[in-house]
Amino acid sequence: MTAEADFSSKQMPAVVIGLSAVVVAVQGHEPKVFIVRGAEHALAAGVTSPNEEGDALPFGPFDPLQHKTLEEGLRTWVRDQTPLSPGYFEQLYTFGNRGRYAGQRDETKRVVSVGYLALTHEKPNAEKSERVFFGNWYDYFPWEDWRDGKPRILQDAIEPGLKRWIAAADTAEEKEHRRMRAQVCFGLSDAKGAAAAWDEEKVLERYELLYGANLVYESIRDKGMKVDYVLVPGRSMLYDHRRILATAMGRLRGKLKYRPVVFELMAAEFTLLNLQKTVEAIVGHRLHKQNFRRLVEGSGMVEEVAGKKSAEAGGRPAALFRFRRDVLLERSAPGVKLSASMGG
Repeated sequence: MTAEADFSSKQMPAVVIGLSAVVVAVQGHEPKVFIVRGAEHALAAGVTSPNEEGDALPFGPFDPLQHKTLEEGLRTWVRDQTPLSPGYFEQLYTFGNRGRYAGQRDETKRVVSVGYLALTHEKPNAEKSERVFFGNWYDYFPWEDWRDGKPRILQDAIEPGLKRWIAAADTAEEKEHRRMRAQVCFGLSDAKGAAAAWDEEKVLERYELLYGANLVYESIRDKGMKVDYVLVPGRSMLYDHRRILATAMGRLRGKLKYRPVVFELMAAEFTLLNLQKTVEAIVGHRLHKQNFRRLVEGSGMVEEVAGKKSAEAGGRPAALFRFRRDVLLERSAPGVKLSASMGG
């Protein structure tokens, strides 16, 4: 006979559904993510102690009695914890591994978090404070910003740390496995000096590798370890929110190439230079100016605003453009094509 689940007689484990939002904006040509500092906002879910401090994403538990849908619950928490009302929301992933929440008060509960990506071009109505603010996402992932060339953190901290981790493997097979992961994720050179190309979408894979190699603070914290070496620099986050942020960064970088989501980060009218700087901020590398303009104008995604110029200081007024929403009906995959030849 096939065993059937008996929900009436079994004591089922308690599960809390948490909703986490990666709210992204680009300000001053820098990619920002909204941060709620401190853990008071998560106490209702029983996941932390009231004294724990640190950077976190807007977060709160799903209330099946109050929230008709997960997204409605998520929008409620974003509205309560931020001065923003993003229009674009997209579900990222469900995070449910045991031990995700260090400092959890009630160990009988499993916290399953549904991560969302939200995009906005709004500027907060409230002034920046120590408790809520937009933080530069490269403060959390400094190795992801290649706009000024290869980041020094790679050769100064990450590559030495990974080589030490590879050398510490117990078997030759495990050593080779670690070496291959490091080469694929970070372009670490092999024995012949060959290195894999940097893939800007592998943000999560790179973070997971550093976590597994015990090179980031969250790994040491979650495993209760003490180490005698220097960790890779970068701001840490409470819970597994840096993992959720990495997932959102990789998703957004990939999505730019086949959907016009970049315009959710733009004002209604913009210059092509501002559009280019916004894309560069997200993908983390420079683009060739003429090639970018040619591709964008040829894609039909934008149209010039007749008779209007930008009033920005520091140069001649530039033409203003706006997004053509009709392109969504005209093409199945309108996005910003980032060919390798465009890298600067």
